[in-house]
Amino acid sequence: MIEVSTDAIDAGKLKAELLHPGAGGFCSFEGWVRNENDGRSVRRLEYEAYEPLVIAEGKKVLAEARQRFPYLAARCVHRTGLLEVGDLAVWVGVASAHREEAFKACRYIIDEIKVRLPIWKKEHYTNGDSGWVNCERCAEHRQD
Repeated sequence: MIEVSTDAIDAGKLKAELLHPGAGGFCSFEGWVRNENDGRSVRRLEYEAYEPLVIAEGKKVLAEARQRFPYLAARCVHRTGLLEVGDLAVWVGVASAHREEAFKACRYIIDEIKVRLPIWKKEHYTNGDSGWVNCERCAEHRQD
């Protein structure tokens, strides 16, 4: 399941929803808003998303991850709107029979989401400037 939300992400609740009696491993990724990027002081972030395509493409990503690294349950939530430093911007969780599949599926899901989904990030800097962040370099970090 993949979701876009304007509400704060409750990682504990999401993890609990993935509990599965056949799971021997669980892995999660949390992306937080930090106060600095590329040497600039960041005050907050703003995310926008084209939700219909995020959901459609996100479902494909989860299906691909399941084919490559069979898992029992997975979930991804990405925030939109204004987020403050320390806020949770994206959460991915994967439960699987074994830890290796959980690790690999979680990594695959977050990497593909950052490259393929129409989610845009704008940084608001402490000096009053702001700018949309391009993510072309995210593709450089993809691992097959």
